[in-house]
Amino acid sequence: MAEQGNGSAGARITDARTLRALAHPARIEIVDHLSTTGASVTATECAELVGLSPSATSYHLRELAKYGLVEQAPSRGDGRERLWRAVNSSLWIEGDVDVPESRAAERALVDVYLERDLHRVRDFMDRQVEEPREWREASGFMGQQLLVTPAELVELNEKVRALMEPYRLRERQAHAPAGARQVAVQYRTFPMR
Repeated sequence: MAEQGNGSAGARITDARTLRALAHPARIEIVDHLSTTGASVTATECAELVGLSPSATSYHLRELAKYGLVEQAPSRGDGRERLWRAVNSSLWIEGDVDVPESRAAERALVDVYLERDLHRVRDFMDRQVEEPREWREASGFMGQQLLVTPAELVELNEKVRALMEPYRLRERQAHAPAGARQVAVQYRTFPMR
């Protein structure tokens, strides 16, 4: 159901225990950062990212590793530091709708994602006066109601994914044009009542 990144190159998460393990704001930010950038980082570097202590972040990294979402990466030098990296470049969240425990775990995880996304929107709204005019004008909030079949919706989702693919941070970061910035795209499609 929920997708983070490119579904074609990622991991499909269906297990309720793994869904619950990921359903924590710090863990989502860690996995999102590692999978989006392809970086290998220490717990201390992750701690700065998520606003926790290095020991708390180390705990979250070990828990994520237990569920196969991150792994230890090769050391940068003398081997004293422990580096972590994402196992996959993206995640596809798909709980089993026939299993109540799985549905509940997926819902909890999606709620954390939605809260994070809402926070990002509110943060932008609070600071938009500080943004250069070109970035304010380039930003957009869109809402449409469409009338489509399931096959048409699949086709639409694939087309939107293909449109975004050339701009993925992980692949583009080393060769980004001058003035490029990381941008959040929050795209959702679902049938209404």
